[in-house]
Amino acid sequence: MHVIGSRPSGGAERFYSRLVLALNEQGHRALAVNQPGSAVSQQIGRGAEQHQVRMRGVWDRLARFQLTRLAERREAAVVQTYMGRATRIFRTRSQGTAVHVARLGGFYDVAGYKHADALVGNSRGICDHLVRSGVPASSVHYIGNFVDPEPEIAAPARAAIRISHGIRDDEWAVVFVGRLHKNKGLPDLLAAFDRMPTEVDGRRVNLVIVGDGPEHDTLKTQAGSLSSRQRIQFLGWVDNPADCYAMADLFVCPSVHEPLGNVVLEAWAHALPVVSTRSQGPSEYMHDGVDGWLTDVSDVRQLAGAIERALRLPAPERHAVGQAGLEQIRTNHSRAKVTSEYLQLYADLTGH
Repeated sequence: MHVIGSRPSGGAERFYSRLVLALNEQGHRALAVNQPGSAVSQQIGRGAEQHQVRMRGVWDRLARFQLTRLAERREAAVVQTYMGRATRIFRTRSQGTAVHVARLGGFYDVAGYKHADALVGNSRGICDHLVRSGVPASSVHYIGNFVDPEPEIAAPARAAIRISHGIRDDEWAVVFVGRLHKNKGLPDLLAAFDRMPTEVDGRRVNLVIVGDGPEHDTLKTQAGSLSSRQRIQFLGWVDNPADCYAMADLFVCPSVHEPLGNVVLEAWAHALPVVSTRSQGPSEYMHDGVDGWLTDVSDVRQLAGAIERALRLPAPERHAVGQAGLEQIRTNHSRAKVTSEYLQLYADLTGH
């Protein structure tokens, strides 16, 4: 059983859907348990068996009873929970046989996770945090995320996507995808974009912000006060942002706190060159000047300079950086690698 309690779609939710589908495609029976009407239930569709449980909060006793009974009725060998709500709700009975695996994608307080039999961190930094917080090292396991490489989109289709957003083929599209939250460093990105020239190599530069969240209104107000406001677009939340990556010339991850950075992996899957801050996750796996460019966190001048330099590079050099990111996906963040690591973990924990 794979259990997640969130309704909207984000990086963690998209990974949950990818992993459940990949396991089932390999013949491993993975039951997807999620909220009624949630984004993940739509993402999974008919690709895996699903069961809906309403999870109203971390102390929802009815949901705890339903999940525990479901695990017993289905004779689940492993129950893997994602994020805080599902992990805090679920408990195995003392006589139960299921192994509880909690998968973490952030530097969370371990108090809500210690009851799990094993904890999976999707970055080495998260795993180190768990051990420093008192979790036995033998209970902590590192398994990264995977993203499937995306087929190259045909030029006419890409042009049509760009035109639908008012961006011509002879203009630049710099794209951000993510939740509009303080951790994402969007005030820095807006300030950096405003420092840049209107055109680079004779091409107008546009900033496209994809996502929604608590900082939406504040960011819109900030953007409206900038001289570059006519070149900034807020597209709102997009459940499947594939088209947003496809129309981009450059992807930017300006986070001040980023445990992993699923969006960087997703951008690499589209062979996009990436500019990122040296936040926790990207600094762990990105190589400055090879598969992207790294800048200091909250350094607006550096961020603006890196974006402009990336756009001024000859197209073959910029393309090579994107291809190096795609190779990272194929080598270190592939479906085959990550699913085999999860299946090996399940085998080790259960003896099956």
